Amino acid sequence: MNATTEKKSLRRGLKTALAVIACAGLAAGTMLVLSSCSAAKKKAEVKAAPPAETVFAVETAPVIRGQVRDYVALSGDIVASSTVDAYSDVAGKVTRHFVSVGQRVEKGEALIEVDPSRPGMSYQPGIVKAPISGTVTSLPMEIGSTIAPSVPAARIARTESLELRTYAPERFVSKMRTGLTADVSLAAWPGEVFPAVLREVAPVLDPASRTLELRLAFRKADPRLKAGMFASVKIITEDKASVVKIPAEAVVKRFGETFAFVVEDDPAKPGSQIARKRVVSTGILIDGILEIREGLKEGENVVVRGQTLLDEGVAVNVVLRRPAGR
Repeated sequence: MNATTEKKSLRRGLKTALAVIACAGLAAGTMLVLSSCSAAKKKAEVKAAPPAETVFAVETAPVIRGQVRDYVALSGDIVASSTVDAYSDVAGKVTRHFVSVGQRVEKGEALIEVDPSRPGMSYQPGIVKAPISGTVTSLPMEIGSTIAPSVPAARIARTESLELRTYAPERFVSKMRTGLTADVSLAAWPGEVFPAVLREVAPVLDPASRTLELRLAFRKADPRLKAGMFASVKIITEDKASVVKIPAEAVVKRFGETFAFVVEDDPAKPGSQIARKRVVSTGILIDGILEIREGLKEGENVVVRGQTLLDEGVAVNVVLRRPAGR
């Protein structure tokens, strides 16, 4: 092979190599462009997608109509409506008991015999008689003990007519008036309620304790009631028979407004629910139940948990529904 032929062969090989490199570069560029286009398209799709809607989980309770009673809770003692002490007319030693504690006696019946005699002297025994009809609640003087006319010989109480005596703090004085009804509870009879009525309100306060004495009469006699029992009493100061009421925790106070949220079906999305804000006017609050004067209707479902995060028209998902009456 001569020099001219060798040069032509080298030129052909170089052209071939350059063509291969150019093709490879073109292919790589094409792939890079395609990859860049794909990434840009994905970014555009992400930017174009609408943001996901926030759905709030809530707990609801029904708006119901029923009774609301405001009351003042106090404690007191069950006592006999009338208690009288019996005294001896003479001084001497107690020689005999005609009755025992717990026995029913009539007015004028003999209770105790007293011997007023001194050594070397003889006197007619003195008899202590019942000043009223009732039950003997105390015989403090034992047989053989010395008694004086100033010392009670026996105590008689009309236990068939019991009353509850209690004291109201000064802040409740404006609510107290005769004729108010009351529910009395006793530790001896848990779960039982004994109805009573406020019979007497003291005209003045105790200056030491700043309390007002109240006396309540039981509506009917009950053998389970005993003088000396400790009692818890709820004096009903206001009773409303048919009002709209909801759990108190459903109410939100924000920026000077008092409102609650009710759950309604979303008209724009069948099967979805939204929260609606309702400004309310409230009344009596007792035992966690709140009277609603305006703003809500019976049968609606009010949000009682999760309401602090809500706003008008937001989507909600009810995860728990309380039954009526809770």
